[in-house]
Amino acid sequence: MPIHAAASRRALLTAVLAAPALAPLASPRPGRAEGQPREFRIGYQKSGPLLVARQNGAIERALAPLGIAVSWLEFTYGPPLLEALNVGSIDFGAVGDAPPIFAQAARAKLLYVAATPSRGASQAILVPQDSPLRSVQDLKGKRLAFARGSSAHSLAVGAVEKAGLAWGDLTPVELPPADAGAAFARGNIDAWSIWDPFFALAEIQRQARVLAAGEDVEPQSSYFLAHRGFTEAHPRLVAQVVAVLAEIGAWSAAHRAEVAQLGAEATGLPIEAMRRAAQRTAFEVVPLSDAIVAQQQRVADRFHRLKLIPRAVTVRDIVWQPPAA
Repeated sequence: MPIHAAASRRALLTAVLAAPALAPLASPRPGRAEGQPREFRIGYQKSGPLLVARQNGAIERALAPLGIAVSWLEFTYGPPLLEALNVGSIDFGAVGDAPPIFAQAARAKLLYVAATPSRGASQAILVPQDSPLRSVQDLKGKRLAFARGSSAHSLAVGAVEKAGLAWGDLTPVELPPADAGAAFARGNIDAWSIWDPFFALAEIQRQARVLAAGEDVEPQSSYFLAHRGFTEAHPRLVAQVVAVLAEIGAWSAAHRAEVAQLGAEATGLPIEAMRRAAQRTAFEVVPLSDAIVAQQQRVADRFHRLKLIPRAVTVRDIVWQPPAA
């Protein structure tokens, strides 16, 4: 059953804007305050609120009065983004459910700062249109591609478990999205676990068929993360950016056609694919409720049970608390 975060967008804005220390961040006076960073570096992917924010300049407008520049670095998928976050090459980014679990297991220096609850509609396990495979059970002995440590990896293990198969019953093929897409087109893999907009592109350009829809497997939330050191040094700044993203998320959910157009302009991908992706993308930005943390902990426990991460992790240990009122 999909998780509906207990805290609404209004609750998020209240949580992050209630602190008196946030008042200077809203000040229109130009100039960088002492101790503030010169730059806020954001890692983003080809969908979601951060892509919209990059295109409409909302974060730049919020931080310009503080004298803080904003820079953007695009990533194809989550694990490389969190590697960059861990080493301090970026300060903030958004990924699916699995990357933070793998990063936490590797003792990365990051914090969950917000979430986007999702039914999982923007991900699927795909097969060629003429494939004889008709259910996940048919994957036994077959080659299933996914990006290691990505949300597609999470969907793959979740779908296999739900189907009553053991992880060892199939042949995992770990490939980043571009390589997996090429392998799918050549027929070198039997199935592909992937997210939008690659999911939409495969449907439109390759007539891929959905073997298992993410929403039929389990909810898969997305997460905003920030470097631990940066967040501890600049909690008001992180809170301000999260509040801006909450507004962007609300606007995006109500303007999906405009989001698709912005996405097509930003990525160069066909508008048809971006329209399809925008229709099934979740945009709400909320704090990590107990239910969201519990959902993420179940994902982490499953990866550990399957020995896909080297140690057990406690998700709540790296959930950030916004500045107190």
